[in-house]
Amino acid sequence: MSDANDGKTAPQGNLSFLKGSEEFLPTAGKLNTSWVDLTSKTRGQLSEALSAKNIAFLLGSGASSLEKDGSQWGIPTMGPLAKEFSGGVGKRGDKLFLTATEKKDLRTRFGIDLSLAPYSTNLEKLLEVLFSLRLALTNSVRVPDKQGLALVRTCIGKTQAFIFSKCTDGLFANWFGDKKVLEIYKAFYRTLVFRDRSLPRPWVFTTNYDLFNETALDQLGVPYCNGFSGTIERRFNPSMYRYALAEQIDISQRRWSAVDGFIYLCKLHGSVSWVEDEHGLYPIRELQVPSPDGKVMIYPTPTKQSSSFGAPYSDLFREFQSRIAREQSVLFALGYSFGDEHVNNIIYQALTIPTFRLVIFGSATNPALTKLRDLNDPRIWIISGESPEGLKAHHFELVVNQLLPSQPTDHIDVAVAKVIESLLRPKDGSENASP
Repeated sequence: MSDANDGKTAPQGNLSFLKGSEEFLPTAGKLNTSWVDLTSKTRGQLSEALSAKNIAFLLGSGASSLEKDGSQWGIPTMGPLAKEFSGGVGKRGDKLFLTATEKKDLRTRFGIDLSLAPYSTNLEKLLEVLFSLRLALTNSVRVPDKQGLALVRTCIGKTQAFIFSKCTDGLFANWFGDKKVLEIYKAFYRTLVFRDRSLPRPWVFTTNYDLFNETALDQLGVPYCNGFSGTIERRFNPSMYRYALAEQIDISQRRWSAVDGFIYLCKLHGSVSWVEDEHGLYPIRELQVPSPDGKVMIYPTPTKQSSSFGAPYSDLFREFQSRIAREQSVLFALGYSFGDEHVNNIIYQALTIPTFRLVIFGSATNPALTKLRDLNDPRIWIISGESPEGLKAHHFELVVNQLLPSQPTDHIDVAVAKVIESLLRPKDGSENASP
């Protein structure tokens, strides 16, 4: 297929858009199919879904991962994290990697060889075994088991410290660091800013611990609620999710109108910026600078599901369940692999509501998505494929930049840049010229 404007061949790609088990894009996978046409049709459908009465987004670890030219510009997903952790050898006193002696003791005492699968490919499996061992050894009266308990606790501590480090330290970490991932998050939130103010505000749920969401919203100047109240000392108070931000439009009649662009942010697994005081009615505090001490996060372990029943997670999951279970709700899943059963169960429950829709950007090879596709439910949309440049259709970058409908803010940003360039700069090009 040729472009009539420039005579060049239109870029081609492979994009699949399943509604249940039926392909919405009849030309998907065929030769001479324009990628522009495929993405245009997909954006039209997503635009309609974004206009639903209640919309929510579920962002998984894939949203914060961005690999380009062999470098990770964001935070690796669980597979690459496991490979780096299992392959690294720390020196004495190293807080992030196991020493050669500790690895050897793990292998001889408990038969855990970090160089072999599944430990070398999945940190979740390693933590599952370590937490199970800790539970068993804690209740043992044998002296050798007490010695082994110290080793297991050390391994757990280093694994958790490694995950924390990856969420806070990288090419993105400091003020002058690379902003590739952050810019994608900012573009994502720009698509939500101009939602009709007569509709309920959008909710963003995430299983990630990082601070990309908060940083993007702050830099855009978009007001949001993350469940914390206060200024100097911010504490988690679930009642904050009951509040909305409004402006007074008629003082005499006390009339109010919802503020445009307000976002509700809910971090289901906690955050690197949360610490626990263990006292008071609201013991969870939010720090401006993340701290590795007293962090409140649910790590990928078998205790993850039971941990979600304790505060503050019980409040966060209650919001998740409540929001997606409302009439005419649409949940968009981005960068989420459906690996958390306690999250999946809530989504499956929502599917019992006739007006609920689930839009998934995922890999066609994901077994969990195969299970959902086999339900042949037209309310379940699964978008997958690959762009002409080799980007996967479930990558956050491609979803935000090519599949989600553009908003007026995109054009406004360009207009503002032109104003600054043409009208506000000195005519002679010098910085000190008089106006």
